[in-house]
Amino acid sequence: MQSLVFTDLDDTLFQTLRKCGDHALADLDPRAYLKDGSIISYATSKQNWLWQWINHQSHVIPVTARSFDALTRVDLPFQAEAILNHGAVILDKNRQINLEWHDYMTNLLPPYAEALADLWHAILAHTHQDSALKPRLIEDFGIDWYGVIKHADGDEAALDNLRQSVVMTHDTVTSGLLYCHFNGNNLAVLPKIIGKAYAVNYLIEYYGKHFDQFTTIGIGDSETDLPFMSLCDYAMVPKNTQLRAMFA
Repeated sequence: MQSLVFTDLDDTLFQTLRKCGDHALADLDPRAYLKDGSIISYATSKQNWLWQWINHQSHVIPVTARSFDALTRVDLPFQAEAILNHGAVILDKNRQINLEWHDYMTNLLPPYAEALADLWHAILAHTHQDSALKPRLIEDFGIDWYGVIKHADGDEAALDNLRQSVVMTHDTVTSGLLYCHFNGNNLAVLPKIIGKAYAVNYLIEYYGKHFDQFTTIGIGDSETDLPFMSLCDYAMVPKNTQLRAMFA
Protein backbone atom coordinates (compact mmCIF):
# COMPACT_ATOMS: atom_id res chain seq x y z
CA MET A 1 0.00 0.00 0.00
CA GLN A 2 1.22 3.49 -0.84
CA SER A 3 2.02 5.72 2.14
CA LEU A 4 2.33 9.50 2.33
CA VAL A 5 4.17 11.30 5.11
CA PHE A 6 3.28 14.97 5.52
CA THR A 7 5.95 16.48 7.74
CA ASP A 8 6.87 19.85 9.12
CA LEU A 9 10.57 20.69 8.90
CA ASP A 10 11.93 23.18 11.45
CA ASP A 11 11.82 21.83 15.02
CA THR A 12 10.64 18.50 13.62
CA LEU A 13 13.34 17.07 11.35
CA PHE A 14 15.98 19.58 12.46
CA GLN A 15 16.41 22.69 14.63
CA THR A 16 18.86 25.44 15.54
CA LEU A 17 21.91 24.55 17.62
CA ARG A 18 20.37 26.26 20.65
CA LYS A 19 17.50 23.78 20.57
CA CYS A 20 19.75 20.73 20.25
CA GLY A 21 20.19 20.61 24.01
CA ASP A 22 23.12 18.61 25.33
CA HIS A 23 24.05 17.05 21.99
CA ALA A 24 27.71 17.58 21.09
CA LEU A 25 28.24 19.48 17.85
CA ALA A 26 30.29 16.57 16.50
CA ASP A 27 27.22 14.33 16.86
CA LEU A 28 24.97 16.62 14.80
CA ASP A 29 24.54 16.84 11.04
CA PRO A 30 23.95 20.16 9.24
CA ARG A 31 20.50 20.29 7.68
CA ALA A 32 19.66 23.90 6.78
CA TYR A 33 21.66 26.95 5.77
CA LEU A 34 21.36 30.72 5.65
CA LYS A 35 21.71 32.60 2.37
CA ASP A 36 25.40 33.23 3.07
CA GLY A 37 25.99 29.48 3.34
CA SER A 38 26.41 29.33 7.10
CA ILE A 39 24.71 26.52 9.00
CA ILE A 40 21.50 27.47 10.81
CA SER A 41 19.99 24.09 11.71
CA TYR A 42 21.13 20.60 12.66
CA ALA A 43 19.66 17.10 12.91
CA THR A 44 20.29 14.71 15.78
CA SER A 45 20.96 11.00 15.29
CA LYS A 46 17.33 10.22 16.14
CA GLN A 47 16.10 12.74 13.59
CA ASN A 48 18.44 11.23 11.01
CA TRP A 49 17.03 7.78 11.77
CA LEU A 50 13.47 9.09 11.42
CA TRP A 51 14.29 10.65 8.06
CA GLN A 52 15.90 7.48 6.75
CA TRP A 53 12.91 5.44 7.88
CA ILE A 54 10.17 7.60 6.39
CA ASN A 55 12.10 8.36 3.21
CA HIS A 56 12.70 4.66 2.57
CA GLN A 57 9.09 3.65 3.16
CA SER A 58 6.98 6.55 1.89
CA HIS A 59 6.46 9.59 -0.26
CA VAL A 60 7.66 12.37 2.05
CA ILE A 61 5.95 15.72 1.51
CA PRO A 62 7.36 18.70 3.45
CA VAL A 63 4.71 20.97 4.93
CA THR A 64 6.50 24.12 5.96
CA ALA A 65 6.40 27.86 6.52
CA ARG A 66 9.55 28.10 4.40
CA SER A 67 9.55 29.80 1.02
CA PHE A 68 10.90 28.15 -2.12
CA ASP A 69 14.30 29.77 -1.62
CA ALA A 70 14.44 28.65 2.01
CA LEU A 71 13.46 25.10 1.03
CA THR A 72 16.37 24.93 -1.41
CA ARG A 73 18.67 25.56 1.54
CA VAL A 74 17.46 22.41 3.34
CA ASP A 75 19.81 19.48 2.82
CA LEU A 76 17.26 16.68 2.46
CA PRO A 77 16.47 14.95 -0.87
CA PHE A 78 12.71 15.40 -1.14
CA GLN A 79 11.26 13.60 -4.16
CA ALA A 80 7.51 14.23 -3.84
CA GLU A 81 5.42 17.39 -3.75
CA ALA A 82 6.17 20.22 -1.31
CA ILE A 83 3.83 22.53 0.60
CA LEU A 84 5.35 25.96 1.30
CA ASN A 85 4.47 29.26 2.97
CA HIS A 86 2.10 27.68 5.52
CA GLY A 87 0.13 26.10 2.67
CA ALA A 88 -0.10 29.06 0.31
CA VAL A 89 2.06 27.35 -2.33
CA ILE A 90 2.25 23.74 -3.55
CA LEU A 91 5.11 22.50 -5.71
CA ASP A 92 4.87 19.39 -7.86
CA LYS A 93 7.49 16.63 -7.94
CA ASN A 94 9.50 18.61 -10.50
CA ARG A 95 9.57 21.65 -8.21
CA GLN A 96 7.21 23.58 -10.45
CA ILE A 97 4.36 25.52 -8.91
CA ASN A 98 0.98 23.76 -8.88
CA LEU A 99 -0.96 26.16 -11.07
CA GLU A 100 -4.41 24.91 -10.08
CA TRP A 101 -3.70 25.60 -6.40
CA HIS A 102 -1.89 28.84 -7.21
CA ASP A 103 -4.84 30.18 -9.21
CA TYR A 104 -7.23 29.16 -6.46
CA MET A 105 -5.21 30.99 -3.80
CA THR A 106 -4.52 34.13 -5.81
CA ASN A 107 -8.20 34.50 -6.72
CA LEU A 108 -9.12 34.47 -3.02
CA LEU A 109 -6.24 36.60 -1.78
CA PRO A 110 -6.98 40.29 -2.63
CA PRO A 111 -9.17 41.27 0.37
CA TYR A 112 -6.85 39.41 2.74
CA ALA A 113 -3.77 41.02 1.20
CA GLU A 114 -5.35 44.42 1.83
CA ALA A 115 -6.02 43.44 5.44
CA LEU A 116 -2.44 42.21 5.86
CA ALA A 117 -1.08 45.51 4.55
CA ASP A 118 -3.26 47.38 7.04
CA LEU A 119 -2.09 45.29 10.00
CA TRP A 120 1.51 45.44 8.79
CA HIS A 121 1.41 49.23 8.92
CA ALA A 122 0.45 49.03 12.60
CA ILE A 123 3.14 46.42 13.27
CA LEU A 124 5.83 48.59 11.67
CA ALA A 125 4.77 51.55 13.80
CA HIS A 126 5.37 49.40 16.88
CA THR A 127 8.63 47.80 15.73
CA HIS A 128 10.13 51.18 14.86
CA GLN A 129 10.22 51.78 18.62
CA ASP A 130 12.34 48.65 19.19
CA SER A 131 15.12 47.98 16.69
CA ALA A 132 15.52 44.41 18.00
CA LEU A 133 12.13 43.48 16.54
CA LYS A 134 12.63 42.29 12.97
CA PRO A 135 9.45 42.32 10.84
CA ARG A 136 9.50 40.73 7.39
CA LEU A 137 6.85 40.08 4.77
CA ILE A 138 7.29 36.63 3.23
CA GLU A 139 7.26 37.00 -0.55
CA ASP A 140 7.29 33.99 -2.85
CA PHE A 141 6.53 33.75 -6.56
CA GLY A 142 5.92 37.50 -6.62
CA ILE A 143 3.29 37.57 -3.86
CA ASP A 144 3.43 38.66 -0.22
CA TRP A 145 1.73 35.72 1.50
CA TYR A 146 2.16 36.49 5.20
CA GLY A 147 4.31 38.37 7.69
CA VAL A 148 6.69 37.23 10.40
CA ILE A 149 8.38 39.07 13.25
CA LYS A 150 11.41 37.79 15.14
CA HIS A 151 13.46 39.32 17.94
CA ALA A 152 17.21 39.75 17.46
CA ASP A 153 17.90 38.59 21.02
CA GLY A 154 15.17 35.95 21.15
CA ASP A 155 13.08 38.01 23.58
CA GLU A 156 9.76 36.17 23.46
CA ALA A 157 8.20 38.58 25.97
CA ALA A 158 8.74 41.46 23.55
CA LEU A 159 7.10 39.47 20.78
CA ASP A 160 4.20 38.54 23.02
CA ASN A 161 3.72 42.20 23.91
CA LEU A 162 3.50 43.01 20.20
CA ARG A 163 1.05 40.15 19.73
CA GLN A 164 -1.24 41.22 22.56
CA SER A 165 -1.07 45.00 22.20
CA VAL A 166 -1.10 45.36 18.41
CA VAL A 167 -1.98 42.15 16.58
CA MET A 168 -4.78 40.62 18.66
CA THR A 169 -6.60 43.94 19.05
CA HIS A 170 -6.42 44.94 15.39
CA ASP A 171 -9.66 45.02 13.39
CA THR A 172 -8.29 42.67 10.75
CA VAL A 173 -7.71 40.00 13.40
CA THR A 174 -10.82 40.54 15.51
CA SER A 175 -12.91 40.34 12.32
CA GLY A 176 -11.33 37.00 11.42
CA LEU A 177 -9.68 38.12 8.17
CA LEU A 178 -6.24 37.42 9.64
CA TYR A 179 -4.88 35.24 12.42
CA CYS A 180 -1.57 34.94 14.21
CA HIS A 181 0.73 32.13 15.28
CA PHE A 182 3.25 32.51 18.11
CA ASN A 183 5.89 29.85 18.73
CA GLY A 184 9.24 30.65 20.32
CA ASN A 185 11.05 33.49 18.56
CA ASN A 186 8.51 33.57 15.78
CA LEU A 187 5.32 35.61 15.51
CA ALA A 188 3.49 35.13 12.21
CA VAL A 189 0.40 36.91 10.91
CA LEU A 190 -1.52 35.20 8.12
CA PRO A 191 -4.67 35.51 6.00
CA LYS A 192 -7.28 33.04 7.22
CA ILE A 193 -7.34 31.38 3.79
CA ILE A 194 -3.73 30.25 4.28
CA GLY A 195 -3.25 27.11 6.33
CA LYS A 196 -1.23 23.93 6.06
CA ALA A 197 -4.35 21.78 6.42
CA TYR A 198 -5.98 23.25 3.31
CA ALA A 199 -3.00 22.31 1.14
CA VAL A 200 -2.62 18.87 2.72
CA ASN A 201 -6.31 18.17 2.13
CA TYR A 202 -5.86 19.16 -1.52
CA LEU A 203 -3.03 16.66 -1.96
CA ILE A 204 -4.86 13.90 -0.08
CA GLU A 205 -7.80 14.36 -2.46
CA TYR A 206 -5.39 14.39 -5.42
CA TYR A 207 -3.77 11.12 -4.36
CA GLY A 208 -7.22 9.66 -3.71
CA LYS A 209 -7.93 9.99 -7.43
CA HIS A 210 -4.82 7.95 -8.30
CA PHE A 211 -4.65 5.26 -5.60
CA ASP A 212 -7.40 2.95 -4.37
CA GLN A 213 -5.83 2.85 -0.91
CA PHE A 214 -3.04 4.70 0.83
CA THR A 215 -2.00 5.51 4.38
CA THR A 216 -1.19 9.02 5.58
CA ILE A 217 1.04 10.07 8.47
CA GLY A 218 1.36 13.63 9.78
CA ILE A 219 4.40 14.86 11.71
CA GLY A 220 4.67 18.27 13.34
CA ASP A 221 5.72 20.26 16.37
CA SER A 222 3.42 23.29 16.66
CA GLU A 223 -0.22 24.25 17.01
CA THR A 224 -0.41 25.20 13.33
CA ASP A 225 0.60 21.64 12.43
CA LEU A 226 -2.21 19.99 14.37
CA PRO A 227 -4.99 20.69 11.81
CA PHE A 228 -3.11 19.00 8.97
CA MET A 229 -1.96 16.17 11.22
CA SER A 230 -5.60 15.57 12.17
CA LEU A 231 -6.40 14.88 8.51
CA CYS A 232 -3.95 11.97 8.48
CA ASP A 233 -4.48 8.37 9.53
CA TYR A 234 -1.67 8.61 12.08
CA ALA A 235 0.27 11.44 13.71
CA MET A 236 3.70 11.86 15.30
CA VAL A 237 4.83 14.65 17.65
CA PRO A 238 8.45 15.31 18.69
CA LYS A 239 9.04 15.74 22.40
CA ASN A 240 10.03 19.09 23.90
CA THR A 241 7.89 21.00 21.41
CA GLN A 242 4.89 23.33 21.59
CA LEU A 243 2.50 20.63 20.45
CA ARG A 244 3.88 18.00 22.82
CA ALA A 245 3.40 20.43 25.72
CA MET A 246 -0.30 20.67 24.86
CA PHE A 247 -0.71 16.97 25.64
CA ALA A 248 1.57 16.82 28.68
